[in-house]
Order: sequence, then structure tokens, then C-alpha cells
Amino acid sequence: MASSQVETVSTNVDKAKLGLAVVLVLASLAGFYLLAKQGQVAQWGALIAGLVAAVVVFVSSELGKRFVAFGRDSWREVKKVVWPARKEAIQMTAYVFVFVVVMALFLWLTDKTLEWVFYDLILGWKR
Repeated sequence: MASSQVETVSTNVDKAKLGLAVVLVLASLAGFYLLAKQGQVAQWGALIAGLVAAVVVFVSSELGKRFVAFGRDSWREVKKVVWPARKEAIQMTAYVFVFVVVMALFLWLTDKTLEWVFYDLILGWKR
């Protein structure tokens, strides 16, 4: 059996892009709080503009491209799933609830039986 190894090449440009994306996120947060006296429009504008710029820089890096490709592949797989109909979902939920109630009763009866055997029959402790 051959083992497949994946080698990732991370260039300095990609590292710089990721660093710039982090700096942009931090700058947008700082701008949000520093522009409190300018009004909410300026605050939210700085925050949204900084985050959009950070996303654009991140997506342009190799890691960002792989992340977007992963998201596309995941969405494609979600589309392939055959979801249960409403009736099937309700039936399965009812089965689970019934099983939980039956298991709870079984565990309660087991507990009370063991309590009776140990405390009343073996030890003779009457309450």
C-alpha cells in the first residue's frame, strides 16, 4: 500500500498575505472602536470595509483559494444528500422519543430493583 504525502508549499508572499489579512481585521476592529465619536455610520463603515478587504486579501492567498475550493466541494456534496421527507423525519423523531422513554423506565426499574435487593433483602435496612 503506497502512502500518499501531500506537500504544501507556502511562499513568503502567501505568508505576507495572511499576515496582512490579520492586520486588516485588527485594524477594522480598532477603527470601529476609535471612530465611536464620529457616529455609527463611520464605525460600521470602517468595520465592514476592513473586513471585506481582509477577506479579499485572504481569498487571494493559496490557503484562501483552497478554503474556497473546499467550500465549493462541500456544497456540492450537500446537494447530493437525499434528505428525508417530513413524514420520515417525524417518524424517526417519534422512534427516538419512544426509545428514550422506554430506556428511562428500564433504568428506573433496574435502579429500584437493585435498591430493594441490596437495602431491604441483603442489608435489612427498612426505611
